Amino acid sequence: MRHLLRRAGAWPGTGGAAMRGGAGLLLAAALGSLCAGASAKAEAPRPMRIVSLNLCADELVLRLADPDQVASVTYLARDPRSSNVADRARDVPVNRGLAEEIVALRPDLVIVGAFTTRTTTALLRRLGLPVLELGVPDSLAAVYDQIRGVAERIGVPERGAAMIAGMKAAFAGLPPAPPQRPTAIVLRPNGFTAGRGSLVDEILGLAGFDNLAARLASDRMGQLALEEVVAAQPDLLVINAASDAPPSLADELLHHPALAGRRTLGLPTRLWACAGPELAEAARRLAARAGRPE
Repeated sequence: MRHLLRRAGAWPGTGGAAMRGGAGLLLAAALGSLCAGASAKAEAPRPMRIVSLNLCADELVLRLADPDQVASVTYLARDPRSSNVADRARDVPVNRGLAEEIVALRPDLVIVGAFTTRTTTALLRRLGLPVLELGVPDSLAAVYDQIRGVAERIGVPERGAAMIAGMKAAFAGLPPAPPQRPTAIVLRPNGFTAGRGSLVDEILGLAGFDNLAARLASDRMGQLALEEVVAAQPDLLVINAASDAPPSLADELLHHPALAGRRTLGLPTRLWACAGPELAEAARRLAARAGRPE
C-alpha cells in the first residue's frame, strides 16, 4: 500500500499538489477493494455440492436447497417409514456414511448429526472438508434456530424464514387446551419416553396435554418401567412407533397385555424426530385427541 501511495504522490516526502487529489481517489479505491475482499472472505460461498450424513439433515437439505445443490443424502431418506421426504429423495444419489464415498463426491459442504457417523465426520474434518454439525433440538426455539442456520449456510435464508413462518402459523392454529388438561405419556421402544425439557414435552403442552413423564422420568429422554406406566394411569398413551414398522424385541413393551384396552394414539417417530413442518402435524393429531372425552 505504501508503495502505491508513493507512486501516486500521496505519501509524505513526495511532491505535487495536483497529484494529491488523484492519490486520495486511489487511496479510497484501494481501501474499498481491501474491505470488499475481507467481506467476501468472511462470507462462505454458496455450496453447490451438499452431502448429508444424517436423516434430519436430509430433510432440511431436500426441502430448502435447489435440487442441483444436493450431491447426496443418506439411504434412509428414501424410506417412507422413517423419512418425511422419501418422494424428494427418490432421484437423489444416496450414501451410507462412509468416508471414502463422501470424499469421492467432492462436496463443498457436508452436513452431519451430532451423534451419527462420528468416525466419518472426524476423518472429513481432518481432510479439511467443510462440515456443518446439527444437534438435537430440545425446544421449538431450537428447531427454528436450526432451520434458520441451515438455510443461511446453503444460501437460501428466505426459504428457511418461510418454513418457520408456516410452522408458527400451524402451531398458532391449534385449538385451545381444554380447561381440564388430559394426561399423556409418550411410550417408545424399550420403555423410553419424553420427559421434562424435551421438544416432545413442549409439543404435548401446546396440543393441550399434561405430560406425566415430565414428573416421572428423571431426564428428558428417560425410561419408564411398565409398572410405572400402568400405575400412572394416563388418559392417553402415545405409542411412538409406526404401525408398519418391522417387528423387534424393543417394541414388545408397547404390546404388553397390561396396556391393552387403554386409550392410545400411534404417532410415527418421523413426525417429531426432526426439525420440520411435521412437528406441527404431530401437534395437530394430538390436539384432536385432547378435546375428545371418553
